[in-house]
Amino acid sequence: MSDLGGVFINTANKSKAYGCFKNYPKVPSPEPLGSYPIGDAIFLLKDIAPYIQEQGNEERERAMQSGRHYSEMLPIEYEPSQEYIELFHQSLRENGPRLALATAIVSENILIKRGQGVALVSLARAGTPIGVLIKKYIHQFYGIAAPHYSISIIRDKGIDKNALAYILQNHPGCEIQFIDGWTGKGAITLELIKSVTAFEKEFNMVPDTISKELAVLADPGYCANIFGTREDFLIPSACLNSTVSGLMSRTVYRDDLCGPFDFHGAKFYRQLLAKDLSNYFVDSISGYFADAQKKARKILQNNPSTGMDDTPAWIGKKETTKVQVEFDIKNINYVKPGVGETTRVLLRRIPWKILVKDINSPDVKHVLLLAEARGVPVEEYPELSYSCYGLIKNLEDAK
Repeated sequence: MSDLGGVFINTANKSKAYGCFKNYPKVPSPEPLGSYPIGDAIFLLKDIAPYIQEQGNEERERAMQSGRHYSEMLPIEYEPSQEYIELFHQSLRENGPRLALATAIVSENILIKRGQGVALVSLARAGTPIGVLIKKYIHQFYGIAAPHYSISIIRDKGIDKNALAYILQNHPGCEIQFIDGWTGKGAITLELIKSVTAFEKEFNMVPDTISKELAVLADPGYCANIFGTREDFLIPSACLNSTVSGLMSRTVYRDDLCGPFDFHGAKFYRQLLAKDLSNYFVDSISGYFADAQKKARKILQNNPSTGMDDTPAWIGKKETTKVQVEFDIKNINYVKPGVGETTRVLLRRIPWKILVKDINSPDVKHVLLLAEARGVPVEEYPELSYSCYGLIKNLEDAK
């Protein structure tokens, strides 16, 4: 362990058993994608923009509720109103210091657990801006130029094996740290554990060679091992879609679009460059880093276990099941807890109802604005542990 400015960094030489990839076909280098500088984020994704047509929310919802997988389609990219864009800027000003402190706590804990040989692997797309923030923090205060990749993971289909193989081929011996923006009920956390375990087994790796721990800024679902906070607050990057995520769409996986040695697909929205706020978001939050670093170090020196949990309680999963039963919702996937997930429901699904813990909370202002714009009823539900829930409409019932 090394003590840099009062926080211990893991410098142990952990030899990783990545020799199994000598016989794995060399994964080609990715094409440059996205609006971040190349040193901030490398997208291990295939640009499928010319080959896929976006679909309206109702069309997609009907297809999904009839059995088609969500990862086979793209929604029409939401074009926010001026009022909504102003709300994004307002939330950035109000929550900037809070977000910077969460970034600092997560970054310090990543170095404590993973050491200087860490490779940051964000889960596209909500994890990407958070990965950029963590990379910048680690470089600014410790001089460590950690590689940062953004890769795809899809519920029920798993992690992008070619992307993971590429990282292991190009960074032998690295300590991988998976990163996302926030947690909901924990579906992606479970998918990460399941699919990386299967990856290790497929390639005859020693179990737990790759850490399956997830780092997030906000963990209201109590299902992450490294987190900045467990408050369910508005992370401004949840307000927007591609224009705060390097101009990349959510990820897609279809056999007709992605060959056996291709990365998972995504659409690069080059035409939105004039509206892009991705780097503005990162620069705004990193402007609070100096103060956040001092606070984070003090917090961690006084209580070293802050922001780490080896045995999370999965509170969000339990409460989500309770909400499902209480509102007689047939599919748990129609119940989306937390500010980030509720925002997604309003932007790209067919909402039935929004539940809010406190209708006057500043953390749900943008949720109320979107709900009003889409004519979605909002119900106050004070017993929630999350700030809000998005409930998806069962289109069979709607008939």
